[in-house]
Amino acid sequence: MVAFHASALDGVARNAALTIPLLLRLLASDGGRDRRPPRGGVQRAGLSESAVRVILAHPDPGVRIDFATSARAEPAQRARLVDDPSFKVRAALAYGPEVYDPRTKVAPLPDVVCVRLLDDPAPSVRTALLDSPHLTASFVASMATHHSSAARREAVCEWEILPPGERSALLADPDPGVRRAAALRECRRDARVTAELIRDPKSAAEALRRGLLVRADAERCVAERTHLAALAENPSLPADLVERLAVAPDEIVRLAVSLRPELDEARRMAIDFTVGDFDRGDGVQWVREGLTDPEVLRRAAISAHPLLRRAAARSPRLPSDLLCLLARVEDPVVENRLGIHHPDTPEEVLMRVYARLGGTFSAWMAETHPRFPREGLAARYADHPDGNYRRLAVRDPAATPALIERLSHDPAVWTRQAAVGDPRLPLHRLREALHVPELASSAGANPALPEDEMAAVLNRAGVPA
Repeated sequence: MVAFHASALDGVARNAALTIPLLLRLLASDGGRDRRPPRGGVQRAGLSESAVRVILAHPDPGVRIDFATSARAEPAQRARLVDDPSFKVRAALAYGPEVYDPRTKVAPLPDVVCVRLLDDPAPSVRTALLDSPHLTASFVASMATHHSSAARREAVCEWEILPPGERSALLADPDPGVRRAAALRECRRDARVTAELIRDPKSAAEALRRGLLVRADAERCVAERTHLAALAENPSLPADLVERLAVAPDEIVRLAVSLRPELDEARRMAIDFTVGDFDRGDGVQWVREGLTDPEVLRRAAISAHPLLRRAAARSPRLPSDLLCLLARVEDPVVENRLGIHHPDTPEEVLMRVYARLGGTFSAWMAETHPRFPREGLAARYADHPDGNYRRLAVRDPAATPALIERLSHDPAVWTRQAAVGDPRLPLHRLREALHVPELASSAGANPALPEDEMAAVLNRAGVPA
């Protein structure tokens, strides 16, 4: 019964229909290990000011951490934890929400709050802030003059928007790590800086990959066979040396040459390269940096090179004609990336991805993708031999309460859970599911669960009235 109580309580906590009085009752629990308010209650959207105040003052730091990492809370609400007495809470605030859906955008904390976190007395808070993926470009650039070398090194990431004076200061920084990071940005337009970096084993490969080269250095590296795969990507590599590397004995080098942006299709596809079935093309720098550039996307998407098509499929801004083109490629990696990243992926592609991947990923895509089909799923899949497909029948707006109840007894647990969480489930079965351990959480989260039943779950879990 303890597992049932915890599971049902988790479901009720994330129930979209949970009333404010019941939510406050959850939050007002004493913070003991067995009564910690479930994360769903703290991380729900649209919390009232009274609920936020209770969270901010909650005696359990874990509750405050859950709120600090909520992707649904307003940044100004989370920012009120900047003076929390627990450094773990402040570190959670500094890093921000963990986001697994690439379509989810997290509003950053105000820069003024980040400034305070950057100077927090706890090292873990400062580190968490610098590791955060949610910082604004303006704040990152502002760290160029900070007293912390780690902060100055991070500021280099916004090299192009830094004033010339700050770039010069970073290139002469007293910290060698900052100087190296700055030089690796500056070398893209300064051959002298590139030449210096090539002599440093810690930076040679990256400098050869991105830096502005003089011919003598490029020829020497080719002759010495030094970092050839990195050199093959260099935009300033002379054309005759590109041709030499295109027939190099190392297939990794040939593959790197085949991905160069200036090659026409005939020359590109004449190179003897091999692409793995699961290679995604994330390392194609010119495409990765141009995922919002229509011309870059077009050049990559219309190419016959599998890695260029796969790299382009990662963009959520593909024009409709390129999306249709890539949807017909019949490349599983392209289809998977379209399904994850593009909101207008055709239904037939989404269904192929669903069939191929199955499991948790397919469930996530079916629940979150705006184009995933709904109509007609009950007729097509309610009696499918695979429970992963029977679960889809629950998504159909035309599915009847009788069918939903039938699927709540399905042999596949995921199908049962999907059915139990559907508001069309008859109330008698919903009440019954609250007492089934593997269904209790889904039943507790069902928005059709009456308020008195939610209160009863809190009672059984020992949450004080």
